[in-house]
Amino acid sequence: MILAHIATSSVHALAMFQAAGDAPAVGFSPVQLWGNMGNLARAVVIILFIMSIWSLAVIIDRALYFSAARKQSREFAPKVAGALKEGRLDEAIKVADRSKKSHLAEVVTAGLTEFRSFGSGGAITAEQIESSQRALERTESIVHAKLKKGLGGLATIGSTAPFIGLFGTVVGILNAFQQIATQKTSGIGAVAGGISEALVTTAFGLLVAIPAVMTFNYFTNKVEAFDVEMDNSSSELVDYFIKQSHR
Repeated sequence: MILAHIATSSVHALAMFQAAGDAPAVGFSPVQLWGNMGNLARAVVIILFIMSIWSLAVIIDRALYFSAARKQSREFAPKVAGALKEGRLDEAIKVADRSKKSHLAEVVTAGLTEFRSFGSGGAITAEQIESSQRALERTESIVHAKLKKGLGGLATIGSTAPFIGLFGTVVGILNAFQQIATQKTSGIGAVAGGISEALVTTAFGLLVAIPAVMTFNYFTNKVEAFDVEMDNSSSELVDYFIKQSHR
C-alpha cells in the first residue's frame, strides 16, 4: 500500500512538472510586458505616461522660474533700497524694470509707478499712499497666481495617478482570472501575465505620483516664502511713502 501511494504521488508530481514545462514562458522585459497587456491596461499605461511627461514639464518650468526669481530678487533688493534711500524714484523704477523675473521687482514697480503717477511736485497725500497700497495688493495677487501656475495640475496628478494605476491593477487581476477560466488551469503560468500586468500599472502609477506630490509640496513652500517676501516689501514701501509724506 505504501509503495502504491508513493508511486501514485510520483506520477502526479511528474504530471505537474510536465504541465509546468509546457506552460508558455512569461517575459518581464518592458517590451514583453507591453505585449502581454490588454488594450485597457495599455490605455492606462499611456495615460500615466502622458501624466508623467506633463508633471516633468511643470517641475522643470517651476524650478527654472523660481531659481531666476530668487536670483534676480537678491540682486534687485539692495539696488532699489539704495535708490529709494537717496530719493531717486525714477532710478528705482528703472532698476525694477530690469528684473523682469523677480517677484519683488514686479510688486515694487507697481507701487512706485502708481505713486509717481500722482506727480512728483507738492505734498504727498493720504490718497496717493492708499492708491499705491492698492496697486501693491493687486500686483501681489497677480504675481501669486503666476507663481502657482501649473501647481494645481501637479497636485491633481499626484493624487489621481495611484488610483489610475490601481484601476490597471484591477484590470490585470480580472485578466488573470479570465485566463484561468479560459485555459482551465491553475498553474502560475496561467496567471503570470495578468499578475505582471497588474503590478506594472501599480508601480507606474506610484512612480508618477510620488515625484509629483514631493515637488508640489516643495514648490508650495517656495510660493509661501515668496508671498512673505512680497508682503514685507510692500509694507516697507508703504512705510517709505508715509515717511516721505511727513518730511
